[in-house]
Amino acid sequence: MTRAVPDPRKTLDPDRVAQWLACHPDFFVGREGLLQQLKVPHPEARGTTSLLERLVHDLRSRAEQAEWRLEQLLESARHNEAQYRRTRELVLALLEAEDNDALGQALATQLAERFHTPAVALWCPASLTDAEPLPPQAPRQVLDDHAGQRLAALLDGRNSRCTRLTPTDWKRLLPHVPAPDKAGSCALSRLALGEPLGYLVLASHDPDHFRASMDTLFTEYVGEVVARLLVRQAPASS
Repeated sequence: MTRAVPDPRKTLDPDRVAQWLACHPDFFVGREGLLQQLKVPHPEARGTTSLLERLVHDLRSRAEQAEWRLEQLLESARHNEAQYRRTRELVLALLEAEDNDALGQALATQLAERFHTPAVALWCPASLTDAEPLPPQAPRQVLDDHAGQRLAALLDGRNSRCTRLTPTDWKRLLPHVPAPDKAGSCALSRLALGEPLGYLVLASHDPDHFRASMDTLFTEYVGEVVARLLVRQAPASS
């Protein structure tokens, strides 16, 4: 009576086979014909394909993924470089401003041209404008109690924030720029350097331009530069 030979696929533990092959990477040396006979599931269609074809497919897929990741890194680097250049030109223009009015106007011009921010307001307390011979020019505004309370309410206890801006708030906080028919959006930053120096408002008629989920690092940085320049100008205007 002939004894039946057990099917290896039913008697061998696949995990143990995989472990054994991992420990013996030279198993297929001299057994190249076996490699050509192996069939594995096709990654994109029904049926099977040879192991070598599958390896080629996997290597090509990995190469494409690596190329995509590299392109993403390059695109990020290009964006960061462009952002750095725009920020550099902004700061240099602010440093060249001879007085607070020129500072506000340079800020509005640079943000509009380089960062697509169509509306800017720089609210400063009366203590920074009392010694000036003329009233401040837009985008500078004299900070009164009503504007200060509304700006503080919009910040909601934070130093900077992106939020929606109703037409009513727009008319009050950016009186020199026509208000939108519907809600716009803004990025707010509190200006302080040892003492309160006012508020910086960057606004857009687009309600989604400054979203609540956006990071405010750039707005805070610009606000810190502006605050230091306001303090620098203060002795000359007093």
